[in-house]
Amino acid sequence: MSCGVIRRRLALGMAVLTTSGLLAVATPTDARAATAPCAGRKVKTLTFSTGSVQIYKRRGYVCAVTLPKRPGVKRHMMVSVKMWAFRPVVDQGRYAYRAGPVTVHAGRRSVWVEGAVGRGSVDSGRWIRF
Repeated sequence: MSCGVIRRRLALGMAVLTTSGLLAVATPTDARAATAPCAGRKVKTLTFSTGSVQIYKRRGYVCAVTLPKRPGVKRHMMVSVKMWAFRPVVDQGRYAYRAGPVTVHAGRRSVWVEGAVGRGSVDSGRWIRF
C-alpha cells in the first residue's frame, strides 16, 4: 500500500471517530429527556410536596402524567383524569420515573385531574375546562 492510501484511510477513520464522539455528546442519554410524555401543549402543572402532575391538551384530548421530585427510586405513583359524568382513567403502581401518561378525549367536557407520589398527592381542586 502506498503512503497516500494509508493517510486517506487514517483520515477517514479519524473523521468517523470524531463524528460518532460528537453525536454521543449531543444526544440525550435518556429517551425521556428527548420527548415530552404527552402530545400537545402543556396547559397546567399541579405541584405538591413529592412531585407534580403535568397536564397537556391537543385537539380535544387531555393527557396527564405524574412526575416525582426525586426520580430513580421506585415508589407508589398515580395519575388520574376523570371527565364529567364518566369513569376516571387511572395509571397507578410502583414506578421510578413517572406514572402515566393517561389520555382521555374530553372534547368540551370538564375534567378532574389527580396525582400522587408516595404520601404526597394533589388534585385539580375543581372541574377544569381547557
